[in-house]
Amino acid sequence: MIQHHERLNGSGYPNGLKGEEILLPATMIAVADVVKAISSHRPYRPALGTEVAIEEITSGAGTLYDRSVTRACVDLLEDGFTFE
Repeated sequence: MIQHHERLNGSGYPNGLKGEEILLPATMIAVADVVKAISSHRPYRPALGTEVAIEEITSGAGTLYDRSVTRACVDLLEDGFTFE
């Protein structure tokens, strides 16, 4: 789903969609993608951890990421969810 790179404020890509122009499943994938990218090891850097990922999505809730999706993701992570 290509819309998962869109952001609520229109700063995403490829089409600069805003708010409700972005499909709900795409907003869910966007948050999960950010969390996975930050909390996982990458060839160019070590994993930054779940705490850093939570800080990123909560600081962007309502601006970059859907608030309800962010809250649901944080709740899952705080309950011990992992991508492993």
